[in-house]
This record gives sequence, structure tokens and C-alpha cells, in this order.
Amino acid sequence: MSDVTIREPRTAEDFAAVRQLCWDSRDFLLTLPQRTRDTVEIFYPEDSYAALLDSLPTRHARPNGIILLAIQDDQALGCGMSQAISGTASEIKRLFVVPKARGLGVGRALCEALVNQARADGFKQVFLDTSKDQHAAAALYAQMGFQERGPYQDVPEAGKDILYYFEMSL
Repeated sequence: MSDVTIREPRTAEDFAAVRQLCWDSRDFLLTLPQRTRDTVEIFYPEDSYAALLDSLPTRHARPNGIILLAIQDDQALGCGMSQAISGTASEIKRLFVVPKARGLGVGRALCEALVNQARADGFKQVFLDTSKDQHAAAALYAQMGFQERGPYQDVPEAGKDILYYFEMSL
């Protein structure tokens, strides 16, 4: 991963790459078992997901959040973002790495950068969730020191049993 750069998106092309990675993430989730596909359709129907992606630059704006992009040779390999969910807690959202870059440490680098930014911003906790069908992601979060817990905010009944919820004290 030596020549991968983790940075904030700066240009319209960067933000387009982030949005495409988010669509790719949604598409990937739709390849997982039916319970995950059903949850994606409930939480992220195409129209509302498109609106959400249009709002990314404001939803994850500094100083209460950040968007990060992993780049290698002018190609976007992954992204991740955070947002404040309280005055002391930040949530990591939409962490995704393209298949060809998985296993190279890109996801860990993005997650570490998001945690470090949350710490620098004065947050005391970081939360995240992932589908129980994403075993590699759950393993990564546990290796990084995240602790499994119950839901950290209101979750519709359809999502309660399909997601792992994690937290890390900073």
C-alpha cells in the first residue's frame, strides 16, 4: 500500500469518484445474502440514496465530519467518511474498498485516518456498523480495537439483527 494516498476530495472529479465508490458499495451489498439485500433496499432505495450522495459534501463537512478518498496512480481505491452524532461521538460511514485493492491495507488505512481525525477533532467515541455478512470488515474493526455493542442509535426493526454495531473509545 506504499503508494496509496489517503486525502480529502478536492475537485468535482474527486467527489464524483466518492459518489461512484458509494454506488459500488451499494452494488456490492446487493451481492450478499438475501437478508443484506433486503436491508439495503429498505435503508437505501435508489432515489433516497442518490439524494444522500448528493448531500455528502455538506453532511460530512468539516469540522463535524470528513470524507476521505484512497488514491493510487490517479485511481480511486476506496473511501470513507464520518459525521458527528453528538458533541462527543463520531460515526464512520460508507467505508468501502474496491475488490482489486482488498487485502492491501487500504480499508485499515482509511479507518485509521477517520479514527485519528475524530480524535483530533475532540470526539471521545467513534461508532460504526456493518452487515453481519461482511465478515472481513467485522474482523478488521475488531483487530483495530473496536468493541462490539448493541445499536448506538435508533435502528428500524429490519436492521437490528443483520448489523454488527461497534464502538471505540478515544
